[in-house]
Amino acid sequence: MSEFVFPNDQPVVLLDSEKAFEALTNEEKLYAHYLSRAAWYGGLIVLIQTSVESPLIYTLLHKIYKQQSLKELHQVAIEGCDLTDEDFQALLVYSSGIFTNMGNYRGFGDSKFIPNLPKEKLEKLIKSSSASKSEPDVINFLWEKCSEKMYSLKDQEKHLGFADKGTTTYFSKTCRQEDADLLSKFFKEKGMEAYNTRTFKTVNENGEKVYEIRLASVVSTEDDEEKSLIGMCQVDGMKFIVTRGDYSRLLAYAITYLQKAKEHAANENERQMLNNYIKSFETGSLEAHKDGSRFWIKDKGPVIETYIGFIESYRDPAGMRGEFEGFVAMVNKSMSAKFAELVNSAEKFLPRLPWPDTYEKDKFLRPDFTSLDVLTFAGSGIPAGICIPNYNDIRQNEGFKNVSLGNVIPASYKESTPNYLNKTDSELLNKHRVGAFEVTVGLHELLGHGSGKLFHKNKDATLNFNAETTLHTETNEKITSWYEEGETFESKFMSIHSAYEECRAECVGLYLAVEHDVLKIFGYEGGEADDVLYVAWLSLVHRGLEGLQMYDPSTETWLQAHCQARFVIMQVLLEAGQKFVTLKQVEGSDGQPDLLLSMDRSKITTVGYPAIGKFLQKLQVFKSTADVAKGKAMFERYSAVTAERPYPFLKYRDVIMARKKPRKMFVQPNTFIDDGKVELRNYDASHEGMIQSWIERFSENELYDILKEEWNKDHDKFECK
Repeated sequence: MSEFVFPNDQPVVLLDSEKAFEALTNEEKLYAHYLSRAAWYGGLIVLIQTSVESPLIYTLLHKIYKQQSLKELHQVAIEGCDLTDEDFQALLVYSSGIFTNMGNYRGFGDSKFIPNLPKEKLEKLIKSSSASKSEPDVINFLWEKCSEKMYSLKDQEKHLGFADKGTTTYFSKTCRQEDADLLSKFFKEKGMEAYNTRTFKTVNENGEKVYEIRLASVVSTEDDEEKSLIGMCQVDGMKFIVTRGDYSRLLAYAITYLQKAKEHAANENERQMLNNYIKSFETGSLEAHKDGSRFWIKDKGPVIETYIGFIESYRDPAGMRGEFEGFVAMVNKSMSAKFAELVNSAEKFLPRLPWPDTYEKDKFLRPDFTSLDVLTFAGSGIPAGICIPNYNDIRQNEGFKNVSLGNVIPASYKESTPNYLNKTDSELLNKHRVGAFEVTVGLHELLGHGSGKLFHKNKDATLNFNAETTLHTETNEKITSWYEEGETFESKFMSIHSAYEECRAECVGLYLAVEHDVLKIFGYEGGEADDVLYVAWLSLVHRGLEGLQMYDPSTETWLQAHCQARFVIMQVLLEAGQKFVTLKQVEGSDGQPDLLLSMDRSKITTVGYPAIGKFLQKLQVFKSTADVAKGKAMFERYSAVTAERPYPFLKYRDVIMARKKPRKMFVQPNTFIDDGKVELRNYDASHEGMIQSWIERFSENELYDILKEEWNKDHDKFECK
């Protein structure tokens, strides 16, 4: 059960952005405020994207805390409902989990979590709350419809995935992998991408399979705006209907605040960016969002950085549909200067990557690369760095931006002691891991995600590479495979594409961290540079080991792309041999089974570097040539978690699960307008502070009606009997 509950001592940290925010002008603060409101309202979409019960659980908790202080609720719990202090704390922790992850599945790992207190005690407290007394019908409805799912841990409910193995609301309960494959073919033929869609499969009165592909938009299928986006067609005897109107009321709120933000934009690029995002959310046009992304790329060095939309496809079981995400942040000028120098040196470092220049983009598109202090991050979790947009055609041919979320990294590592390392390595890791992580994140985002060419056929049937002179690095023969018109890396590699690409980017980070002129850019020279290099390599392998928490033995699947990627790299380095990386089971100081992970730092350049280089080249070549068969076979071999020696990882996973430490939850501030001035309000780094931040974030009565409407519209399409 420990896998499916948060412990009562679950750590909470403040995402501190006060210093950066106070340095803004009031006009900039207004821009940031309205963008944040758009992000928060749009972020509620993630509840609907996570599970059928998530919107109801969220609304129930929000109502209970909104109408009664925590002090009063605690008194009711103890004196009238037989809860202990531990029970009440468990409720607060569970509520923080719902708010932080935007639903009852972990944003990092996609596993379900349930309250760590008896159901009958929670029900008694809910029925005794002020909210229940003032709105009995509403509270009874919410509890009746979500309580069973809130506590249920049936096999198909433990993790996200297609309905035969997990839970998803990206597809109806009738869809499986073969349906996703068919849909991928449809998208290719129609020149569409799936980022802002969901799919519902039914059978009509004639026995025909019908796939409804629903676009996220404010307007409905019946409305006239951008009518060409919708319609019906048949492919291979299957009927496909493109409709729209998904998440319409939440997107309408987001648009309202984007319109207000536009009044305070700093330049025309920002105004055009917001115009196109508004058009996309209004009509369902992904092309409009792409156009907004183009203006975003052109907006170099803004004081306020933001991005919003259906972005990352990690949680779609088919790896193509994007989860809603929105962030607002202020530029950290000192760290951004280092990233700018890295960008200026990129064309010097790219040729050092382990593939021929024919596998590199014809021209390096210099991105804006900044370090940001996050003010707002709405979604299922907060990453440390981002390379966007994710649209491959834009990233390959027009450009992209890299951002490192500077205030996230130190907060993530606050008061944390690593497992599985000797004392010397543990102390070194604690001393340098923030610095080492900044280096590898920079390389990962800029030269990892920003490098490499995809070989494809153009609309005029020409190829974007010289087929006569470009040789396959593994066979030394001419290239025989590439991306056809309408195909993308995501649509070809599908469910493994996220982990595969994260692995490639992580490898680039390790490979180039060996370069001392890279380390010098970040201010590290001499012995300190050697320590930072060692910690960069050791830390990644260490995270690869701890990533086993995100492997599900019952389904033999990985639940988190980054963890799978790092585990693969650890396997590659263990396979390199020569005692470069060693791992063994030992007895811990508590007498219980433990693990000891070691790395011989003297062999990084002689053993680790060539091993990563060889593997990285294969990753790139299989990606460039659209060779799914070989790329998938290699990646899945290294991803395998078995009981076989010399490294019985299934057994090691039991040790890791017994010693796992919970990921920190972030309390984020709110902004408010008082007499035309924008005020930033921080909250305590506690579960009480977390809850207070969320009940002050949304005050509109429409919230319940919106989420109930979404639940009524679709809940029966996802519930497997």
